[in-house]
Amino acid sequence: MAISTGGVYQTIDGGRSWSPRNKGIRADFLPEDQRYPDFGQCVHKVTRHPAAPERLYAQNHGGVYRSDDHGATWTSIGEGLPSDFGFPVVVHPHRPDTIYVFPLGGGEGRYPPDARARVWRSDDAGASWTPHDDGLPHPFYVGVMRDAMCADTHDPAGIYLGARNGSVWASSDEGVSWRQVVTGLPDVMAVKVGVTG
Repeated sequence: MAISTGGVYQTIDGGRSWSPRNKGIRADFLPEDQRYPDFGQCVHKVTRHPAAPERLYAQNHGGVYRSDDHGATWTSIGEGLPSDFGFPVVVHPHRPDTIYVFPLGGGEGRYPPDARARVWRSDDAGASWTPHDDGLPHPFYVGVMRDAMCADTHDPAGIYLGARNGSVWASSDEGVSWRQVVTGLPDVMAVKVGVTG
């Protein structure tokens, strides 16, 4: 379980007791000598792939992280991104090493760096990142929230994102190119997709 301003917690007894699982997660809003507390981190999203349940990915208020031990310890994987602030993190439906994030500016602007809508993909569990923006709008002065990006289970996988300006975008080639599929909605806070047939 993850809680914004609370951190990541784990239960092994069906919810009767909980323990913090935040070792290695930075809390930049705290004084410098207190930036790695047991709890109090601002988690935005945690996800994992069912084929690799020990591996977790987290997008925090100030960092993108991977855990390979069920959350006991975390490693920063934000190097190479234009910002390590954001909300969503999505794992590929068939490849546990492939993940997607949508970086935003921190306190100075909750929109993508340089106002360029880009989905960043890593195919090596966060060791390196590649931006993809073919078909996405520029300039783009809105954010994508924690539950407003998802993947379907097709092969190749479709990736979807919704923005706070009421638009929804889709990629049918695993995030390489994008097209707008809906516009004029209210503020899009969540995007979910189902597959039939």
